[in-house]
Amino acid sequence: MKSYVLKRFLSMLVTLWVIVTLTFFLMHAIPGSPFNEERATSDAVQKNLESFYHLDEPLAVQYILYLKSIVTFDFGPSIKQPSQTVNDLLGRGFPVSFELGMVTLILAVTSGITLGIIAALRRNGIIDYMAMSIAVIGLSVPNFVMATLLIQQLSVNLKILPAATWTSPLHMILPTLALATGPMAIIARLTRSSMIEVLTQDYIRTARAKGLSPVKIVFKHALRNALMPVITVLGTIAASVLTGTFVIEQIFAIPGMGKYFVDSINTRDYPVIMGTTVFYSSILIIMLFLVDIAYGILDPRIKLYKKEG
Repeated sequence: MKSYVLKRFLSMLVTLWVIVTLTFFLMHAIPGSPFNEERATSDAVQKNLESFYHLDEPLAVQYILYLKSIVTFDFGPSIKQPSQTVNDLLGRGFPVSFELGMVTLILAVTSGITLGIIAALRRNGIIDYMAMSIAVIGLSVPNFVMATLLIQQLSVNLKILPAATWTSPLHMILPTLALATGPMAIIARLTRSSMIEVLTQDYIRTARAKGLSPVKIVFKHALRNALMPVITVLGTIAASVLTGTFVIEQIFAIPGMGKYFVDSINTRDYPVIMGTTVFYSSILIIMLFLVDIAYGILDPRIKLYKKEG
């Protein structure tokens, strides 16, 4: 187990290094400078700014300096907001994005599993068709389109829920629903197909023959194995939810990392772009690692064998 964890940890570091390297060189491959739009500044002032942010150094030197900042977790000041460091922006915006992402993930997982179980138990019935119709809608409609529809119907027309900002639990409902529909649909379809397959297994027939209640059969014997495909894709779903918050945050004027990240791309604020990329990449890689661990815990048949030779 220790050997496996060590190998996965080293693999995570390599993956993160590749992401950082690609992001760094792709950003610097774009023509121009973050100070091109600073019309009021003189050439001397612009050169001083480039020197302060090391943008006048060779690209290899900038790359080494940035790797050093990652190791020390000090991403430096923002170019467009010099009074703010990237760490300050992360500390202020990430808790909001994380809260939105986690609430969305919990809603998507619980509702998707529930919908999938109900559809499997009522296979080819009207409940099954209704549940899968909801899933198809969730898969077909992008979250930003869903967000627009929810705002139009629930906020503008019916005036039930607030449309923007992030000041009360009511403000969480619309963005959470907009983000959760897609992942919920994926989880519901996976749970349904997996549950249908598991319910035909011999050990389920044996449990029924012993007179166990349907509830006990489903939740104690069938559900654990039926959730394996869901656990497999949970890391990818979590990644899509966290990155999907950027667009939804812009639509609902949520003060999370989405605002800073989108603005940094538009203004070529290198420290914010790189700092956000590294931060989110680290979180997503760690989540994928935790999914691997959970996969082994849920299915005791999965063992870690030391490769011989």
